[in-house]
Amino acid sequence: MESVWADLSLPGLFLSAFISSTLLPGGSEALLAWMLAERGDWLLPVTVATFGNVLGSMLTFVMGLWLQRRYPLRILSDKHLKAQQRLERFGPSVLLLAWLPIIGDPLCLVAGWLRFNWVISLILITLGKGLRYLAVAGLLHI
Repeated sequence: MESVWADLSLPGLFLSAFISSTLLPGGSEALLAWMLAERGDWLLPVTVATFGNVLGSMLTFVMGLWLQRRYPLRILSDKHLKAQQRLERFGPSVLLLAWLPIIGDPLCLVAGWLRFNWVISLILITLGKGLRYLAVAGLLHI
């Protein structure tokens, strides 16, 4: 019975990971940890969490693109201008940090705003987020 429950919770893990990577608050690591404890395998839960999290980040990226088209003005405050200049200097590679709490979601939004290449952004976001979930799985199995 527990195996059936774990299988039914994969959509919940996907949704949790998706919501966690938008500008809405959330955390999918606890649900992933529970699923890893309940299941014998780690590959499917880690893949589902990564896919949901990356999809949410790309939605945030697209929101940034939309905002840039809708409101093409540059960010005006000095604090925001400095952040924008740093992101422009480092380019898409900064999206390897999209998994970080608090700053990761805005990084994706600003990357869209700055019109970073979406394919490169997708690859870097996937790499960072996938490694984060693999680390969670690895820590639980030590």
